[in-house]
Amino acid sequence: MAAKGAAVKRINLALQGGGALGAYTWGVLDRVLEDDRLEIAAISGASAGAMNGVVLCDALVEGGKSGARAALRAFWGGIARAGAASPFRQSPLQAMMLSTLGPLVGEAITTPWTWWWNTVLEASSPYDSNPLNLNPVGDVLDDLVDFERVRRCTSVRLFVAATNVETGRVRIFTNPEMTARHVLASACLPQIFQAVEIDGAHYWDGGYMGNPPLFPLFDKPASRDIMIVQINPIERPGVPKAAGDIAARVNEITFNASLLRELHAIEFVGRLLDQNVLEQGRYNKMLIHVVSDDAALSPLGAVAKLNTDLGFFEQLFRIGRLAADRWINDHFDDLGARSTVDLREMFQGDVGPRFTAR
Repeated sequence: MAAKGAAVKRINLALQGGGALGAYTWGVLDRVLEDDRLEIAAISGASAGAMNGVVLCDALVEGGKSGARAALRAFWGGIARAGAASPFRQSPLQAMMLSTLGPLVGEAITTPWTWWWNTVLEASSPYDSNPLNLNPVGDVLDDLVDFERVRRCTSVRLFVAATNVETGRVRIFTNPEMTARHVLASACLPQIFQAVEIDGAHYWDGGYMGNPPLFPLFDKPASRDIMIVQINPIERPGVPKAAGDIAARVNEITFNASLLRELHAIEFVGRLLDQNVLEQGRYNKMLIHVVSDDAALSPLGAVAKLNTDLGFFEQLFRIGRLAADRWINDHFDDLGARSTVDLREMFQGDVGPRFTAR
């Protein structure tokens, strides 16, 4: 909570998608909403990040920060109930292990269905395996989100990413057009759900082309600070050898590729601004911050993204709250002043030896 008279700082939130791991983002948002020194100017998200953003935006209009915190809890509880029949829920033994050992038990929290799931992804199409295109998340959104309020919301700008199946380009949906269908398009994994049609175009998960998209936050920003809530590890030591591990790493690389490209562009523009090559004022030097916990999230495994157990959500919520609390305590004073991620160091060495003409 803020001390009386403390300055309020506005931030943009960029929320990654990652299925059930979006409950980690729930925890981060809960801590951010609890702090009266922080005000959310805009939210950009894909998949689970888009869901968190829409729920938060809707509830802020009606119930303020406390209402948004309650709405996010209700949403993840609804997802748990909707997924009650999922084969990826933890067994009682796995739940006990997670509770006792924490998330570092790694693959122990996955289920015996893992081998079956990998086979299904490789061999089936949702047009065959899910001909009715059932998606219980849509029911949860319809029950808990007033999309008319989201469309009227002007205090928080909302940007939801989806991938156009035919063009391969990202499509950004904003407050005035938002419906449950737009959110489902952002979260449409093509191995599980049929492409979502909107105005004659078909969409898959937004994470392929923007996880999360940062560029919508550049234009006339209410804040230069972008807080990325990262749930997909960028780096993972070691070379995977097992088929499942290889597929999981390919998935991580794919869903981080667009984010890395945008961060590279931000670093490049920032460097040119520092060198006075670009005109100050015409271009904005964005300040980048990342809330992550690779030590806790990396060992969970890809199938954990499908785990809809409420206890698992609560564990991720606590991890996310703690990560956000550490970040705010360490870096609140940096907001508005400097990035807390060294992008130049991050990309150093990406370009190989420079060739000199003879």
